[in-house]
Amino acid sequence: MTCRLSLNQTFGWTVFLLLLGSPAVAHNIQRAGNIAGVWHVEPNHNPKAGEPSTAWVALTRRGGQTLSIEQAKCQMAVYSQPRKAGSLPVLQPTVKAVSNQEYQSIPSTDIVFPTAGLYQLELSCAPKTQGNFQPFLLKYDVAVAPGTTALTPRATASPAPKNLAQSQQTPISSAANQQLNQSNQSLSTWIILAIATFTVLVLGILVQRQSMKR
Repeated sequence: MTCRLSLNQTFGWTVFLLLLGSPAVAHNIQRAGNIAGVWHVEPNHNPKAGEPSTAWVALTRRGGQTLSIEQAKCQMAVYSQPRKAGSLPVLQPTVKAVSNQEYQSIPSTDIVFPTAGLYQLELSCAPKTQGNFQPFLLKYDVAVAPGTTALTPRATASPAPKNLAQSQQTPISSAANQQLNQSNQSLSTWIILAIATFTVLVLGILVQRQSMKR
């Protein structure tokens, strides 16, 4: 009886892996109870820091039946490695459903890794209907390469001295302009006074000449 049970279990998992198809060879496969997950990280299992990437997990029951996200409440957490006890995730991206040519409505999430290094992805799922399956946890380690679009300190720090120089020059320029305006106003006042004085003198001379003729 024990031998028959063992053979049935072995046959069941053999059929299960065969139903996963060719990706079972290329992708990372993990098992938790009666659920197996095929991990895939795009692009091509080679994510780069600061650039968008996508992680999805094809969940399958023993026998090959797909476990869709409509049947499960799933959460994703991203931890930096080496991971210490009690450490908090660096990211908790939203899990959404995605479908492709091989799988329908499987959990997926968009991730932008902050820096290059080693990370661990952790997918935890619980049934929406009690008793549908046992809650499970799957983990996947991924290496993140340096990205070409990641921000560098040199690029962000260079404008600071220029802005500082502009802020230091602005008060000086304002004071000089104010002084120049005051000088122009004073010069205009003196010109007006000179013209008025000259006009009064001319009128006085003309009046005096008219008086002498009379």
